[in-house]
Amino acid sequence: MAQFYYRALGRDGRAAEGTIEADAPELATRQLRERGLTLLKLEPGAAAPGSGRAGKPPGRKEVLALTSELATLLRAGLPLDRALKVLLEMASTPGVRGLLELLLKDVKGGKALSAALMPHADIFGNFYINMVRSGEASGELSLVLDRLVETLENARRNRDSVVSALIYPAILLVVATLSIALMLVFVVPQFETLFEDMGEALPALTRAVLGLADFVAAWGWILLAVLGAGGFAAWRWLQTADGEQALHRRLLALPLLGGIVFEFEVAKFARTLGTLLGSGVPLLQSLGIAIDTVDNRVVRDALGALPPAVKSGRRVSASLEESTLFTPLVIQMARVGEESGRLDAMMLELARVFDDHVEASVKRALTLLEPVLILFMGFVIAVIIIAILMGILSVNNLAL
Repeated sequence: MAQFYYRALGRDGRAAEGTIEADAPELATRQLRERGLTLLKLEPGAAAPGSGRAGKPPGRKEVLALTSELATLLRAGLPLDRALKVLLEMASTPGVRGLLELLLKDVKGGKALSAALMPHADIFGNFYINMVRSGEASGELSLVLDRLVETLENARRNRDSVVSALIYPAILLVVATLSIALMLVFVVPQFETLFEDMGEALPALTRAVLGLADFVAAWGWILLAVLGAGGFAAWRWLQTADGEQALHRRLLALPLLGGIVFEFEVAKFARTLGTLLGSGVPLLQSLGIAIDTVDNRVVRDALGALPPAVKSGRRVSASLEESTLFTPLVIQMARVGEESGRLDAMMLELARVFDDHVEASVKRALTLLEPVLILFMGFVIAVIIIAILMGILSVNNLAL
């Protein structure tokens, strides 16, 4: 059977799109009409031309929901192909529907689920696919999917908590910047005519604020352009290997933020490693996948020494100890896990400890950042107001 991509209108007037299998276009058209769809477009292929997949590719939220529902169906005793078909019937978006159609086709063709997921590694990632492969090898796919759901849910919760915590400080920073700019551009110039004949009689603070306002009015757009160009050049440099390496090294060296970044990255590595080992994935393969989840290049390069060390018969803890980057807690947790034969459990415990540390540190840092931003904004505005009042008082003294 061939696959055809279609776009159509349902009885309720809503647009629908997806793929359908049929021996010929006429048979595909007949099947769609039997579903009550008014055909708009029918073309050979599994997705719209140039898109690679019908609809927008599923994101993290859709992957999490899909994994949870599939684990529930498998736990209820449904065969894999039947579970995928049920999910296909429940799919609410064209992207998820198109993905499930491809997965179902491959599974019906005799492929394992992990093999069917391989062409979609950009959506699921190597960690997800290897977890599924370990579940297939152990015959506990539903249990492994439950672990995946827990891992994905923890990652989502950590990410959402950090993003939510940063919203208010970001708003404060924008408000502070706009308030100061408005004061300099619109408020201060209103008093320049009052002070223009004062010359050197004006207080130094008043002259400084007036000069700053004149500079912003005359060169503000050019300054913004220069800052924009500089920001773009810095962004381009940070896309290079040297720029990224330098940035990540400086982040780790920062007094408070450095510890948060380090623990966040090590927590991702430890959680991935512990989850994979607990699911039966070999240590070398688990290390390679876990290292790939680390975003900071400095930490990732330091962890890159682990696979060669393990291949040569050395322990993970011994290799970690050779690096000056890792804290005694990381080394001791790895050593205890190796000596007890429970490295997976120790890595998951390390991830839990570091997750708690990161959450507490972020809350503490943001608790300090908010009043600092408020005080800074109040201080700058107060300086501007005091400068204007000092100038007005000087005018009154001269008049007397």
